Amino acid sequence: MIPVQGYEAARVGVLGLGRSGLSAARALRAGGAEVLCWDDGAGARAIAEEEGLVVRDLTRGGALDGLAALIVSPGIPHLYPAPHPAIVAAWAAGVPVDNDIGLFFRSLASGEWDGFESPPRVIAVTGSNGKSTTAALIHHVLSEAGRDSQLAGNIGRGVLDIDPPGEGGVVVLELSSYQTELARALTPDIAVFTNLSADHLDRHGGLGGYFAAKRRLFAEGGPDRAIIGVDEAEGQFLANQMAEGAADDRLIRVSVTQKLDGPGWAVFARKGFLAEYRKGRQVGSVDLRGMAGLPGVHNHQNACAAYAAVRALGIAPKAIEQAFHGFAGLPHRSQLVAEAGGVRYVNDSKATNADAAAHALAAFPRIRWICGGLEKEGGLGPVLDHLDHVAKAYVIGREAAGFALKLGATAHEVCETMAQAVARAAAEAEPGDTVLLAPACASFDQYDNFERRGDDFIAQVHKALG
Repeated sequence: MIPVQGYEAARVGVLGLGRSGLSAARALRAGGAEVLCWDDGAGARAIAEEEGLVVRDLTRGGALDGLAALIVSPGIPHLYPAPHPAIVAAWAAGVPVDNDIGLFFRSLASGEWDGFESPPRVIAVTGSNGKSTTAALIHHVLSEAGRDSQLAGNIGRGVLDIDPPGEGGVVVLELSSYQTELARALTPDIAVFTNLSADHLDRHGGLGGYFAAKRRLFAEGGPDRAIIGVDEAEGQFLANQMAEGAADDRLIRVSVTQKLDGPGWAVFARKGFLAEYRKGRQVGSVDLRGMAGLPGVHNHQNACAAYAAVRALGIAPKAIEQAFHGFAGLPHRSQLVAEAGGVRYVNDSKATNADAAAHALAAFPRIRWICGGLEKEGGLGPVLDHLDHVAKAYVIGREAAGFALKLGATAHEVCETMAQAVARAAAEAEPGDTVLLAPACASFDQYDNFERRGDDFIAQVHKALG
């Protein structure tokens, strides 16, 4: 645990008692704060009370009087589409609003660091797609290279639940826009921006607000080194803001659409080969073809970003390549579930928006595509460019019929349930096909989260294969 510093003997409110909220409450208490907790759900409040935490309705008049801060869980909106009543009350009372990420960055360093020859480092990864895989890949490479590494944030453990890092330790954080938009302290040593595509638009008031939330990771304090995907205009803009000139190697540009061989530091992948350039010369390369845990161009982009991050820590290219070969990938992200009769079954339930689903479709030549769910703002535009890879679509979800209408001339079948979709796809698949779950939608119309949806796909595949 990382005890929270700066609130000794102070009263601090915690709003939202899920994983991050409970973690923050415990860490605040460990740091000597008097913690008052609230969640709109009775079950969450009961769990907090069982841990001996004080539960108080922070939405009632006067409940925030005397609080030094209000710590808000990432799932609770603080501006769009409408702020939570307790947050409005905090504004009126002049109570600073923060989250567990802000507490982490203000509390990580300790007096012991003065005696370290190599102080701990923090790598923070954000972006629309690929941030989980990129963060996990960085952690994997560091671990394989013998570096003390911990993975936390939006993946793995809560940021305040990790062990205090020791000599030369590295903390790798995956940070969502929900986490970066509110944190009052954001000071990683290395910050990574993978890409940007339309997502969470209702939460951020549009694409501009969404990008602004991501950009805060680079603007609030500023990292020592920035690794930025430049295949979209937003990444190009951010890279331009971070660098003092073309040769400024505090910035590492990343691409999978163009060769980057200028005077600065760059990592790019083309036709399955990763290349590292510095000062106009190639200084490293990795053959990504055939790496089972990193299929497709989108995973090559993740590999480039991870490569850049660990190169910035001094890991040699050959060591990185060796570690890449041992990376098995993450559940629900281009996860190979089974292979039978020449047909592959791939679970990419994490492809919850159109851009992520488009990358998944581009990775395989002939697809039996299981798609649908709760559509997000922004439409299916990116997917439509890859429908030539789809032999047939099997549409699930409450809005299945409406989703199917957007597929045009692509062969499709409205299945509604995962069980029916997998059974039909498995029955019709031919050798060389890939049965792919890449929904392009959120899961909440039928499942609690994308993990549950992916687990159901896996179960139905095993059932269909007998």
